[in-house]
Amino acid sequence: MTSSRRKGEPGRNQGVYMISVAAELAGMHPQTLRIYEARGLVTPKRSAGKTRLYSQEDVERLRRIQELTSELGMNLAGVEKVFELEEELERMRMRMSRLQSKTDELEQEMADEIEKVKRSFRAEIVRYEPPGNALRRRR
Repeated sequence: MTSSRRKGEPGRNQGVYMISVAAELAGMHPQTLRIYEARGLVTPKRSAGKTRLYSQEDVERLRRIQELTSELGMNLAGVEKVFELEEELERMRMRMSRLQSKTDELEQEMADEIEKVKRSFRAEIVRYEPPGNALRRRR
């Protein structure tokens, strides 16, 4: 349970709103929600009696569909494509994050290994003295 949620409160993706309530919260007709469900744009949970139960996430998604269709003039095919692209973008962001973490890890390993090699060479390195200078010092 997250700290922003009180005990007993539903989660953001828990189905709690019946279709009439969800439609009112999203500002649309219940039949529109059924159409969106048939198109796969929203997938409400179902109660034991097969009643549609919409979550807060579902309501926000319905509002987003409303925004895309009403304010931006998109048709439902466009909305579907936007959602597909957003999901792909999120997958890519997650992949980039994992790759960045792995890169950081490998960079640190490489830096540690380089430092280890440098330390091992310091013990073996003998200062170069030109041939004439080495003989003059010993006298």
